This record gives sequence, structure tokens and C-alpha cells, in this order.
Amino acid sequence: MKNKTANIGGLLLILLGGLALLDGTIWPLLGWEFGLWRLWPLLVGAIGLSFIAAPIIFPKERGLKWLFIPGFPILVSGSLLLLGSIFRIWGIWEHLWPLVVLGLAIGFLVTAVFVHNIWLMIPAIIIGMNGLIFQFCAVTGLWHWWAILWTLEPFSVGLALLVASGGTRPRLMRAGLIVCVAAVGFFSLMSFVLSGWVSVVGAVLLIVAGAGLIAQGRAPLVLKEKSPDEKLVDGYL
Repeated sequence: MKNKTANIGGLLLILLGGLALLDGTIWPLLGWEFGLWRLWPLLVGAIGLSFIAAPIIFPKERGLKWLFIPGFPILVSGSLLLLGSIFRIWGIWEHLWPLVVLGLAIGFLVTAVFVHNIWLMIPAIIIGMNGLIFQFCAVTGLWHWWAILWTLEPFSVGLALLVASGGTRPRLMRAGLIVCVAAVGFFSLMSFVLSGWVSVVGAVLLIVAGAGLIAQGRAPLVLKEKSPDEKLVDGYL
């Protein structure tokens, strides 16, 4: 473990030294005054990358796997800062800041996979849905669409509950299905209030939701045998 840490630290120092050498010798000869200080976001990115790399380099250290959660948003922040610093386009934050939220969602998703904890899918899905909505509005400038898009919030909660149920927790599945149907119902109600594409999509969703409920009621519920731990969890739900 010490050897790996020393190797990574050594490579980072060599990289920084090489950049400093270029900035002080070759770049001035070429007439390119870049300014090494513009690369300061690399420090932020390096912190995020080290958080992500640590559980991969040391897979036996279970506690390190939780570093994915802060690692991804820090890495995304460092990348955006680097783009703004090098190309002097700090305005990208106005349109791309939701990527940090999506990075947090990815952190929860990757952590759920590495620690084999399906419950972490709940914050991953909810945060990810919010990030997608924010990104859409930030890019298009259609923030007034929140009058419609807010229905995706409860839908993401229901979807997260369905995923967390794993097909083995009927109460959790039922709760997730109810929340999803309610969210679809809220969106579909917009078809009676608004016009245009919202009306059409809302009507289609009403039909799909009704057909889904009929199919779900006719289909037999097949559940696999649960482990003692899963039975204990269901006892509290």
C-alpha cells in the first residue's frame, strides 16, 4: 500500500515538475505566455480523482468505497473549473453546473455497485432525476417548465422504491408503484389544464397507466425466497 501511494505521489510530482519546466523554458521561447497558474483547477480534479482511484487501487479496503460519493462531484467541479480557467469561459457554469449534481448521483450509483447496497440506488435515482431536470432547464433556459416537470420529482421517488425493492419486497414494490402512478396522474392532469404537446402526452400517459394497472392486476406476483436479513428489513416496513 505504501509503495502504491509513493508511486502515485511521485508521478504527480513529476507531472507538476514537467509543467513548471515547460512554463519556464520552452513555452516562453515559442512566444506562448500561457501562465501555469491557469492550471490550478487540476488540484481540485486531482483530489476528486484520488477519491475515485483509492477504492479501485485498494479494493480490499471496504471503507474507501464510500469515497466515490464525494469523488465524482469534486472531479466534475475540477473539470469545469479547468475549462473555465484555460479558455476563459467562466460562463459555462451558467449552463453546466447541474453536471455536479449528476456527478453526485453517479457517485451514489457506483458506490451502490461496489458495496453491494441496493438502498443507495434511492438517492442515486432521485438526485440523478433532479440533475437531469436542472441540466435541461439550464441549457434551454426553459425554467418555467417546472410547472410540468415537478411531477418527475415524485416519479423519481416511486422509481427508486421499485428499484430498491429488488422484486422481493412486496410492500416496497406496492408503495413505489402507487407513487409512480400518482406522479403519472399528476402529469396527466396537466392535459386538462394546458394545451399542445402536454395535452397529448398526458392523455397517452393516462392510457398507458391504466393498461399497466390492468396488466399488473392480472399478472401473478412471483417472489423469490428472501434471506433472513431481508425478512427482518421487511418487518420494519
